Amino acid sequence: MIDEVKADAENKMKKSIEALKRELASIRTGRASPALLEPLKVEFYGAPTPLQQIAAIAAPEARLLTIKPYDPSTLSAIEKAILKSDLGLTPNNDGKIIRLPIPALTEERRRELTKVVRKYAEEAHVALRNIRRDGVKDLEEMEKEKMISEDQLFKGKELLQELTDKYIAQVDQIAQTKEAEIMEV
Repeated sequence: MIDEVKADAENKMKKSIEALKRELASIRTGRASPALLEPLKVEFYGAPTPLQQIAAIAAPEARLLTIKPYDPSTLSAIEKAILKSDLGLTPNNDGKIIRLPIPALTEERRRELTKVVRKYAEEAHVALRNIRRDGVKDLEEMEKEKMISEDQLFKGKELLQELTDKYIAQVDQIAQTKEAEIMEV
């Protein structure tokens, strides 16, 4: 019983870590990365469509992304989506391909981005604590229904706390690495 609750909590915590990694991948560092454009949706035949489904994205240089649409008629829609996004990038359209130069980050912008990283990390901490709380609630419910003993309840709570501590440490490590990447000149 306790093992099931622990396994379920661990599975959810792993998913929270993956979600954090996806969020952080979309934060711009000084280098060009196709992951930067992953959250971007383009208006395609009246429906918002992920950019990578309608175009090939490449990083031929450290500070340049190229976007080659499969259908050249979508160039202007892609350009509009980039301009509307909060990426702060200006696309260069030559009629066949969009070049997206990635400017070097200013010190002020780097500090803003580290704050965003900390915000995402804090959201991940909250998600992990909520998962722990739900697991503890499940264990207390089992104890109330006499499915587990009081000792097993306390042991289960300890296991969930250890699991939470382990994943919170992972979140902190991931956030530290991303902050270092952003602050790197």
